[in-house]
Amino acid sequence: MGLFRKAALTVARGLGLTDQRLISYFGGEENHAGERVTVDTALTLDAVWACTRLVSQTIATLPLPLYERDGLGRSTVATGHPLYRVLHDKPNAEMTAVEFWQAMFACKLLWGNAYAEIVRGAGDRVVALLPMRPDRVQVTREIDGSLTYRYAFQGITQTLTEDQVLHLKGFSLDGQIGMSAIAAGRHSMGTAMGAERSAGRFFKNMMRPSGFLKSPVFLTYEQRQDSKALIQSWKGADQTGAVPLLEGGFSFESLTIPPEEAQLLETRGYNVEMICRWFGVSPVMIGHMSKSTAWGTGLEQMNLWFLTYTLRSHLKAAEQAIWSKCLTAAEQLRYFPEFNVEGLLRADSKGRAELYRAEVTNGLSTPNEIRARENKPPLPGGDSLFMQSAMLPIDKLGQQPASGTMLPPPDAPPDGTNPEGANDAA
Repeated sequence: MGLFRKAALTVARGLGLTDQRLISYFGGEENHAGERVTVDTALTLDAVWACTRLVSQTIATLPLPLYERDGLGRSTVATGHPLYRVLHDKPNAEMTAVEFWQAMFACKLLWGNAYAEIVRGAGDRVVALLPMRPDRVQVTREIDGSLTYRYAFQGITQTLTEDQVLHLKGFSLDGQIGMSAIAAGRHSMGTAMGAERSAGRFFKNMMRPSGFLKSPVFLTYEQRQDSKALIQSWKGADQTGAVPLLEGGFSFESLTIPPEEAQLLETRGYNVEMICRWFGVSPVMIGHMSKSTAWGTGLEQMNLWFLTYTLRSHLKAAEQAIWSKCLTAAEQLRYFPEFNVEGLLRADSKGRAELYRAEVTNGLSTPNEIRARENKPPLPGGDSLFMQSAMLPIDKLGQQPASGTMLPPPDAPPDGTNPEGANDAA
């Protein structure tokens, strides 16, 4: 069976097949622990589930607008473009934007690749995106150099060209097919699964009581029944802290966790940190707080770290893939998609107030733009930019007039007389 399995895997890889069902059918990737590691079995590990859910759902809740760039380099939201609604609101008739992007990035994290069929309408405009299961997609390189995507699902096989597929790739060595963290980390995942299996057997077959009662002699059947009734009367939360009475020479012996079982608990904790490294997630963000905490002043910095070192690569790769596949060559000069990460960078109320004050007083944002961020309606006069006027260039400091005097207007003659036709200041 082992030779047959190895031969089948060799043939599959030699033909360049990327259909993961063939490998999964023969028991998943080999690993040192002897566990069957596939996407489905790996998801039974709480750390894998938590990392995948955290990254995919966080990205899915970020708005993804389509922007239009004018000739002056300014950008505005292109709500009138058909692709805007597909990306931001409803990619297809059955899914919302959050559901679609959550599924896409979950597939990218687990399989290393995420695929969606691009449905085009009149004028070659994208009208829908239909997700495809990565384990049912085969990618082949044709003789002319183009890529072909064969998708087999529910008894129907489709052959799509590379212009008909939105392909999000994970970490890759060739830039064409992403590598699966589950397949690459099969040894680590297998070790974690083996530790979970050992822990399950311990609690199923080797669960130890907190202690035991030792009798100096063998008990009769009646004495044994009386002893069980006595022990039962001291069980339960209501009897916590009570002191039982031991008669007839009984003595109580306490039990502690053996060193090898304590080491198993440490191994399970280490496996969480190891799995987090495969997904680029800080352990504290999935609830592993044995050595650190997610509360206090470091929360904002943690969000910034998560955005910079975990989410940024996923966001940028998706933006460029959408720009390349969902926009025509002419549209690529004017339009571009970009995730809005403002929500992740928002500080507490005091920090936001300081930021907004600095933006308004330095002419970076208008008051109505600040109000829009807080979902408040605009106010009259709030569309103007403001700047502090107390500051002067350093070369003008010596020309500052004394208090109570006025500088002449810029167009006044040197002698101080009023030009012809000008109104008398008096």
